[in-house]
Amino acid sequence: MDVTWHAGWPSPKHDTAPEIQVHTHDERTFILRQNKSVHYEAPFLFLLLGEDRALLLDTGATPEPEYFPLRRVVDELIAAVHPEPGYGLVVAHTHGHGDHVAGDGQFDGRDNTVVVGPGLDEVVAYYGFPDWPSGLAELDLGGRIVDVIPGPGHESAATVFFDRDTGLLFTGDSLYPGRLYVRDWPAFVATVDRLAEFCATRQVTHVLGCHIEMTAEPGKDYPRGTTYQPDEPPLELTVDHVYQLQRALAKVDGAKGIHRFDDFIVQVF
Repeated sequence: MDVTWHAGWPSPKHDTAPEIQVHTHDERTFILRQNKSVHYEAPFLFLLLGEDRALLLDTGATPEPEYFPLRRVVDELIAAVHPEPGYGLVVAHTHGHGDHVAGDGQFDGRDNTVVVGPGLDEVVAYYGFPDWPSGLAELDLGGRIVDVIPGPGHESAATVFFDRDTGLLFTGDSLYPGRLYVRDWPAFVATVDRLAEFCATRQVTHVLGCHIEMTAEPGKDYPRGTTYQPDEPPLELTVDHVYQLQRALAKVDGAKGIHRFDDFIVQVF
């Protein structure tokens, strides 16, 4: 991807960069990153526009709009493409951890908006999964179909999203250049197997998780809580990284602890 991500500042209070960096992947696809000077997690968020409604994946790590003006940024991006009244918005989540749902409240009372709750019952009900965690669901944004894939293991209600238009696979905290925290080993292994099987029959262009925590040196990460990461690798991974993760899990074999690989770290609890 032709983008250089802002990775914080040596002194966060002196960082003059915007609270949210916006990258236009195409005229209907936007990738947002929360500034590490606002919150060290610096999660990535994704906004996909269909003809009838948009999909926002995750709402970041900070609830207050004065520090993290997510609603304003999202409204401006949508209005620039779809200014017509009645255009909808679905606010969904890759999973329910606090750094992915903190901004939900900014969308309270917004017209034509659905905020999908992050709990398992809410996720299953909204997407209509017939037999969680088996099977797939579809979300139609109007001329743009997004596949929804069950992804538990890091978190019980985690989901992965595949945008058929761009070929982007949004893996949340299940796969990204960083520390992959495995809370439920059998569920996580099944998720990665499920993703590998899915990718084998799809044209995936990039695999996009929600964080960058690695350095450019293979196997080395930044310490948790770091607010300045000047030597980051790219966010985007490839389908081969899904298969690499699958092979890595076979090596780990459920052993608790920290297991380092070149482009990610598996930590089993």
